Amino acid sequence: MVTATIISDNLALEEFVTEPPDNMELVDGKLVEKNGMTLKTGKIQLSLGEAWKNYKNSSGQGGEAYVEVPCCTNRQIRRPDVAYLTPELVAQFGNLATLPQSFPLIAEIVSPTDIAEDVFLKAQEYLASSCQEVWLVFPESRLIFAIAHDRILTFRSGDTASTQQILLGFSIEVDRLLA
Repeated sequence: MVTATIISDNLALEEFVTEPPDNMELVDGKLVEKNGMTLKTGKIQLSLGEAWKNYKNSSGQGGEAYVEVPCCTNRQIRRPDVAYLTPELVAQFGNLATLPQSFPLIAEIVSPTDIAEDVFLKAQEYLASSCQEVWLVFPESRLIFAIAHDRILTFRSGDTASTQQILLGFSIEVDRLLA
């Protein structure tokens, strides 16, 4: 996840959905640029995306892993840092420019400029829009929160983080991911 700078408020929802501008989200009716990605957060984003991709292939679960692709929530159009789409949803929506719902599994990599309250509100927004599990990755604190509708799990340095609802069986050592 990265901080945002408001760019414009003149973009229609339909226009954004069909031709989403790069590095932009539509938040509260305003076009917002995502910024604040650091080398460290970018590395973590790529590592987690590759880990989800490799696991979905090796486990035979299929689907697709993505980074920075747009999806609709009940309120906004967001670009999760890392996302996983099940094979059924790939078949249904895989060719659209913007997913018309939240991804089932999402990770946000928290940057040093993010506000914790905003990060948790974004996770709640995803969960209210068809997402089943959100990972909030805090690189500096060396924490991962796996949030589902019915629970929040915390993984710390020395722990192995694992998915709870989607991409079942996936796990990764917190220290390896955040190295």
